[in-house]
Amino acid sequence: MPVKHIRLSPAWAACAALLVFCGAVSTSAENATPLEPLDVHARTSLTIVEQLRHNHYLRKTLDDAASSEIFDNYLEALDGARVYFTAADVAAMEKHRHELDDALKRGNLGPAFDIFNRHQQRLINRFEYLLAELEDGVETLDFSADEALEVDREDAPWPEDEAALDALWDKRLKAAALNMKLNGKPNAEIQELLTKRYRNRLKQARQTKSEDAFGLYVNAFTTAYDPHTRYFSPRVSQNFNINMSLSLEGIGAVLRSEDEYTSVVRLVPAGPAAKTGKIKPADRIISVGQGERGPLIDVVGWRLDDVVELIRGPKGSKVRLEIVPDKAEGQAAKVVQITRNTVKLEEQAARKKLLTLRRGGHDYRIGVIEVPTFYVDFKALKQGDPSYRSTTGDVARLVRELEAEGMDGLVVDLRNNGGGSLQEADKLTGLFIKSGPTVQVKAARKRANVYADDDEALVWDGPLAVMVNRLSASASEIFAGAIQDYERGVILGGRTFGKGTVQTLVPLNRGQLKITAAKFYRISGQSTQHRGILPDIEFPDLYDVEHIGESSLEDAMPWDVIRPAAYPRSNNIRPALSSLRARHAERTLDNPDFVYLRTLSERIRRDSENTKVSLNEAERRRQKAEEDAWRLEVENTLRLARGRPPLKDLDELDAEDDPASADPAGSEDEADDPTNEAVLAEAGEVLLDLIGFRHQVAMIGDAANPSSGAPGLSGESAYSQQ
Repeated sequence: MPVKHIRLSPAWAACAALLVFCGAVSTSAENATPLEPLDVHARTSLTIVEQLRHNHYLRKTLDDAASSEIFDNYLEALDGARVYFTAADVAAMEKHRHELDDALKRGNLGPAFDIFNRHQQRLINRFEYLLAELEDGVETLDFSADEALEVDREDAPWPEDEAALDALWDKRLKAAALNMKLNGKPNAEIQELLTKRYRNRLKQARQTKSEDAFGLYVNAFTTAYDPHTRYFSPRVSQNFNINMSLSLEGIGAVLRSEDEYTSVVRLVPAGPAAKTGKIKPADRIISVGQGERGPLIDVVGWRLDDVVELIRGPKGSKVRLEIVPDKAEGQAAKVVQITRNTVKLEEQAARKKLLTLRRGGHDYRIGVIEVPTFYVDFKALKQGDPSYRSTTGDVARLVRELEAEGMDGLVVDLRNNGGGSLQEADKLTGLFIKSGPTVQVKAARKRANVYADDDEALVWDGPLAVMVNRLSASASEIFAGAIQDYERGVILGGRTFGKGTVQTLVPLNRGQLKITAAKFYRISGQSTQHRGILPDIEFPDLYDVEHIGESSLEDAMPWDVIRPAAYPRSNNIRPALSSLRARHAERTLDNPDFVYLRTLSERIRRDSENTKVSLNEAERRRQKAEEDAWRLEVENTLRLARGRPPLKDLDELDAEDDPASADPAGSEDEADDPTNEAVLAEAGEVLLDLIGFRHQVAMIGDAANPSSGAPGLSGESAYSQQ
């Protein structure tokens, strides 16, 4: 592959990093004037058609079947919740279903703009309707009726007529008002906030211009190939920056627009947002405030780039985000204050710790190296600095330091590691294998290019475990997959993200195209795409796989297999797995931390299946009280098991979770996740089981010394951190 360094962070669909600048609001246009494509749009669309035909990884014929898929994607982009179009609207637009392919080939954007203009009129009608309803006052809304709102309308039928739309929007208005009411806002404030929200949405609708329509339509076309292939308009292109530098300014978050909300896709490790410990992937941002006391501006329904622009600001300044959990229409909002800052190399660099586990009267030392991202200091590398910082260089140094401290086993922690440099994933694998292939990269209609480690030197040949979770992606999956294929170590945690595609940027006469040009394959021939890496031993994972991960994206490219590379297996892990799993299950069955994690994981799964929210105030308050009581009981059960005093209420828990009140001497991990040390300790216990298994195998046939082997690898254990 000609590119020496490849950025492997997930190329999230419809995302914008909070690390770039966004332009001003577009010029106003009268809502009565239908939008028309610019002359340059036709030429740009023809170029995109040719780029996809020749350079996308998938061979896809632009025919009636593709046209139907583009049509559905377009309606999904315009009205994914099915709250604007009526069934009659959709029936009228069906004439375009099988003509979009021919239109694209000719550069004819007429059908696309016909559909968009219909949507714009329906959108304007809806917000005019809501503003008229609000004139009667929020106090006239009835929250005593036994009603519910379906919040997941992806597969719902289109409303039959205007009356059905009115009934649906009456419920949406009630849901918005009731959420604010349950968050303690008085009727007058609710009236003001909702009026501002809907007037803003109406204003934005009337400011929409041809570039917006073109971008939505073309991306309905590109995402028929895969969700990471995207067209960037000139405005977005100016802001978009794929950057391996670890000096990033902003709050350190990646956002996307979804169902009129701006949601968090991922957090930059060690970034300002991640350091709060209060923001998680899939959280929704509903308002933004400047400084410690600036007014919170409602951003529901805003364009993504406008939200990004509002959140960004100079280093050292503060911004407040009001957020609610994903799909949690009934949960209380919380305001998180973030100090905008620069993410420095030192903060994202690999770091180590040493756990001491006691088993059978003996102490064993387990080294843990956390790798937040796969980084390399390109500037120093290009300048020829032999001591340039990189993941591989830092991990090698930390391993040697841990060895000097008497390490018996090593855990490489890749949880929440979203990727980075392909070269670093390749080189890091080489630290733990003598030599051999590490990953295969296959471009469209070409043979796979095999990356390999040719240096037989090893940094660590002892017991190894790799920890992953749902947010481990791209380069993390390459490393974990290679370690698993070689049977070099045991993989622990949750199923990884499943991002196994490579994108490249193509400049256009207007904007640019991000196109999927290649896929990653493990040396076993299996793709990392869609499925991700399945751990050898599963730990509880608190991320909802239905809403986070490649498999949750529409039109994600499938998992597949190519010819494997030739490689030796460094160790024989597979025969030990059944024993390791059984010991892990027995050890964690009544472990308070794992009971706690399994309880939360099951609750997350159960809550994700609930797609309706009650519009009855009394019922919602009952649900809230029940949820709070359940959470308090779960937290206090864990606290009592640890010998800590129980909490009186959840306010005490929130105060403890505030990083500003954390013990300065404590670790950041402990402030963010009190169960983390127990999880790491269990990873160490699995390594001790592996050590014991290997010694048992070595003892077979050793009649001359039947008592040989590692002493004390059985019985109760305890751990301490150094």
